[in-house]
Amino acid sequence: MRLSILLAALVAANAALAGERAVTDDAGRAVTIPDRPERIVVMHEPLLGLPLMDLGVELVGSYGRTDDGEFVTAVDFMDTVLDTDLAKPKGIGPFGQIDLERLRALEPDLIIGTDLNIDKVEQLSTVAPVYLQNVSTGKAYGFSVEEDLAKVVGREDTFIKRKAAYLDRVAEVRKALPSDPAGQDYLAVFLTDQLNAVGETSGAIQALEDLGYSRLEPEHEGGAAGRGGSMMLVPLSVEAFGRLNPDLLVLMNSYMNDAREEAGTRAALDRIMPGWEKFLKPAKEDRILFLDSAKVTTPTVASAEHTLDAVEAWAKR
Repeated sequence: MRLSILLAALVAANAALAGERAVTDDAGRAVTIPDRPERIVVMHEPLLGLPLMDLGVELVGSYGRTDDGEFVTAVDFMDTVLDTDLAKPKGIGPFGQIDLERLRALEPDLIIGTDLNIDKVEQLSTVAPVYLQNVSTGKAYGFSVEEDLAKVVGREDTFIKRKAAYLDRVAEVRKALPSDPAGQDYLAVFLTDQLNAVGETSGAIQALEDLGYSRLEPEHEGGAAGRGGSMMLVPLSVEAFGRLNPDLLVLMNSYMNDAREEAGTRAALDRIMPGWEKFLKPAKEDRILFLDSAKVTTPTVASAEHTLDAVEAWAKR
């Protein structure tokens, strides 16, 4: 027993001397990581990379980018969410196929994955320590991902300052609202080729609830949407949606669509539910807030701030 305690103490001392520390990630795994990692690769840029970049962390690599730093989907969230001059990270292979040679060439000292990357840990750990972070609805909320990752990379002070400035902004916007949101509910809907209730992991949800609105839980295919599950979006039937009457209806068109402004979002909903403006109560009573999904759906303080800006502009109309 004494020998095992001594060995454990020696391991901990060696890690400390090497500028490392032992942590437990969100999958319950014991991982030894650098005290202040400098060459980080993320396995999901909008959900992991953006929160880190919002803290001023420059990433060396990101799953979902090309070798020259171009994002492979329609929207580059660095451009829409952040006001930063950070360099764009390099890619580590196309979606569905990690290129280990590219990953090794980046010489990462830490790889951060989501709770859905557990099956890739063994492969990734051959290159660098792997830390898994919860991002799923029911496991993460608002910009809690950013707060958690701030502790992982030693940027707690930066996050505290970001959050303090954000809370000041919340108080300012609340005063601009025509009525106190306390006791009022909201429903946030994301439009693809169908209606989807927005899950909890986004700056938009954080901002709306910090302002005082409470979430309206809709019915969806298979029962109540609730707050659990691993989906960022929960399908919502047209019939269920038509019966709902939230105090504030929040609509956002897919970030895969260029028409994310109010007119484009109205047109997208009209394709799914023709004539909705004539019978949906929030539409008839002008209780709809339109948000740009490319700005507000990441789990960052920055996305929450974009939401506050949109709420303030809506309140002043």
